[in-house]
Amino acid sequence: MYFKKILFVFFVVALAGCSQNRNTEISDEHEEVKFQYTSYSKEFELFVEADPFVMGEAANLLSHFSILPGFGALDSGKITVSLDINGIVADQTIEKPVRRGIFSFDIKPEKAGKGTMRFLITSEKGTSEIVVQDVTVFSTHEEAHEAAEDSEISTANTTVFTKEQSWKIDYSTDHPQYGPFGQIIKTTGVFQSSANDEVVITAKTNGIVSLLSGNLMEGRSVSGNQELFTISGSGLAENNFSLKYSEAKNNFEKAKSDFERAKDLSTDKIVSEKDLLIAKNQYDNAKAQYESLDQNFNSSGQIVKSPINGFVKQIMVKNGTYVEAGQPVLSISQNKNLILTADVPQKYAYLLGSVKSANIRSISENKFYTLEQLNGKVISYGKTASEDNYLIPINLQIDNNGIFTPGSFAEVYLKTINGKNTLTVPNASLIEEQGIYFLYVQITPELFEKRQVTVGITDGVRSEILKGIADTERIVTKGAVMIKLAQSTGTLDAHSGHVH
Repeated sequence: MYFKKILFVFFVVALAGCSQNRNTEISDEHEEVKFQYTSYSKEFELFVEADPFVMGEAANLLSHFSILPGFGALDSGKITVSLDINGIVADQTIEKPVRRGIFSFDIKPEKAGKGTMRFLITSEKGTSEIVVQDVTVFSTHEEAHEAAEDSEISTANTTVFTKEQSWKIDYSTDHPQYGPFGQIIKTTGVFQSSANDEVVITAKTNGIVSLLSGNLMEGRSVSGNQELFTISGSGLAENNFSLKYSEAKNNFEKAKSDFERAKDLSTDKIVSEKDLLIAKNQYDNAKAQYESLDQNFNSSGQIVKSPINGFVKQIMVKNGTYVEAGQPVLSISQNKNLILTADVPQKYAYLLGSVKSANIRSISENKFYTLEQLNGKVISYGKTASEDNYLIPINLQIDNNGIFTPGSFAEVYLKTINGKNTLTVPNASLIEEQGIYFLYVQITPELFEKRQVTVGITDGVRSEILKGIADTERIVTKGAVMIKLAQSTGTLDAHSGHVH
């Protein structure tokens, strides 16, 4: 009897132990299973880490919302999630995030099967919707666990970079692009003022230059018809313009008086018609000569005014310098348009006619601008090389955006267009290691595969990819260096799961 009691107790304890181990295994399995969903709209990127959807049980959805195109976190807004399984809908509305960019939902589906999950986002920018297709609700946890094992993502050569990390840096992802991408000619160019934007003021008489303002200097803004300086011949033994001006004024006044007197006497037939015509002719000649001088001169000499609004580009003489008629004194520039002249080797001469655009890098900003961004165009190119320069020039006209200045240099990538479509990626997405190039391919918005690629030609902004990537894959276009650093430091384990 005693032996039977001992045997019964042992059996109960063993059965309890087995039951506890089985429950622990099932619990562990349920805790480890996670499903990830990614979807994009024009306004948002959605990344969801969710418990498996099991019929009749609540599942938590940790949802990350990034605002496109900058991929910043959605800080506020009302979001409604709905899970539709064959017309049976489970939904929930959240008024604010649990953490910056992160909304937590609990959904309890009442029916198993495949359906659609929708997120309706209402924010200060309006209302938009993100749809996730083919969402499965399982009948049991075992089915969910098997499905999770079948869809397990390989983490070989991958790096974890959480959404919280990407929200703190300049980060974005996109697909590689197919498009025309012809041969690129890399060269340098120098900016010059457009001929229509610059006026050179010359002396119209011999004399001494006197600047009217002591602060007239290069770079000073001037307005149209503003007096700049005078050229005076006073005191000169020869070519004394003050004397010429006074002489012309006296001749004009005398001719005017003689003509008016002759006109009065002609009414009484005291002066003949012939003498009246002679007096009128002398008056007209004297008037034309005097007014011509008086328009730009006075008794002190020539008064030089600015013909346009702009700034003083160059002063070619010093105050008090003697100049002769026709000598350049200063130049005024509006600086609205610039001409970029780039010289290319003769071997590219046959390509210059097919140059349709260019990427221009500002050395001061280390930033690229496209010809289209600068409202530019190709205006001409050389047909021959000169004896003193074996290079052939090509001239581009751009609007001056304030970054480029006449006389400065720029790095230029001349772009020829052909009919061949080429796969390209932004240069910022490329990582170089000892001459080998890599990209980070997005597996999920928090998991990235380091992929080696073969790079072709570049236009300074984008590069041709010959091998290693497809246009259907999404790559990191900004922030690749930070992901590389995260991979190098090994601070996050790709197998550790998501932690908030």
